[in-house]
Amino acid sequence: MGNRKAYIRIEGGEEIELPVLSGTMGADVIDIRNLGKHGLFTYDPGYVSTASCSSKITFIDGDEGVLLHRGYPIEQLAEHADFIEVCHLLYYGELPTMAQKQEFDFVIRHHTMVNDQVTSFFKGFRRDAHPMAVMVSVVGALSAFYQDSGDVTDPLHREISAHRLIAKVPTIAAMSFKYNTGMPFAYPKNSLSYAANFLHMMFSTPCEEYVPNPVMVRALDRIFILHADHEQNASTSTVRLAGSSGTNPFACIAAGIASLWGPAHGGANEAVLKMLEEIGDVAHIPKFIERAKDKKNPFRLMGFGHRVYKNFDPRANLMRQTCHKVLNELGAHDDRLFQIALELERIALEDKYFIEKKLYPNVDFYSGIVLRAIGIPTNMFTAIFAISRTIGWITQWDEMISDPEQKIGRPRQLFTGPEKRDFVPISLRE
Repeated sequence: MGNRKAYIRIEGGEEIELPVLSGTMGADVIDIRNLGKHGLFTYDPGYVSTASCSSKITFIDGDEGVLLHRGYPIEQLAEHADFIEVCHLLYYGELPTMAQKQEFDFVIRHHTMVNDQVTSFFKGFRRDAHPMAVMVSVVGALSAFYQDSGDVTDPLHREISAHRLIAKVPTIAAMSFKYNTGMPFAYPKNSLSYAANFLHMMFSTPCEEYVPNPVMVRALDRIFILHADHEQNASTSTVRLAGSSGTNPFACIAAGIASLWGPAHGGANEAVLKMLEEIGDVAHIPKFIERAKDKKNPFRLMGFGHRVYKNFDPRANLMRQTCHKVLNELGAHDDRLFQIALELERIALEDKYFIEKKLYPNVDFYSGIVLRAIGIPTNMFTAIFAISRTIGWITQWDEMISDPEQKIGRPRQLFTGPEKRDFVPISLRE
């Protein structure tokens, strides 16, 4: 924290001094907490220029295309670590030793089962219920089953809840899929890795042994890593805001899932697939490029550009590499949608319009193709995202609860409604 100051002058000539705070990286911030004493507050829809918290977890430099988890570049983590290591890094602050990883992995594996009464919840949903609708409900309901760790002020209770959520959200997601398809639930196997276990719960049947393909397992593990945390996005902010009232972590994560469900947040990779299907053929790409350039046309290319990254999304190239590996393994490298995606990317990256506007492919541009190739249906894409992001949410929640400066969330508003007026009896109203 530096000693710089910012000053604003208000009507009447009064000058207000505001401290300027510096983090270890990133832009400085003006501390506006005392503005209320002067009868003022700021107006910032979407909080695009407001830091709602201080955090040590994830750093993003959108202009440079940088994403760091606890200081480690996402490229290094995706290349050399597995998801369990990244979970340990995010929650505990450091990469685990071999012994620490084995212990953490053991704990997560042995928390994957859900209370058998949870299975009865599914019978209350329609068979065609969206998996995210089911997950919002069932994850929130976990608070009714795990009341032994309900003291959010107790670090041990928070840790137990974190372990349970990391372990059980994939189980609930897979159960949602099985219920959709009318297939029996597949119980988790403690002998399998995190990603392999999820594929087992998704695709195994009682009829025969299911052996997950290691290439698909690694691809899914990488997807989990690339989506594990992304600073103060909409769903993470929702988790923090819900948790600021002291509510239980299961309810907070359910709130995060609800926020993620929105098409502007978690549904982007599904939208990319729909767009590629609409394009239909490589020959049609120029026509769609021109539509995207036309300001009067509502069409836009999905998977290009990012709210935060004004440069290349560092996760996109990693996802592209994974896409190649998966399609090569399946002998499907001539996949129609993948070929459209490759050509669309090539043209857009060479086009002056996209270069000037810095509309580079983001992680969602390829992740949907990978999930589709693995066999994940499109209505499960956002559920996969929720599995990945659970570690980020619960880590951010834990940090928020531990922060002595954190208060219950209470944004202000700029009121533009009517001024005070007197009630008029209905018989006298015109």
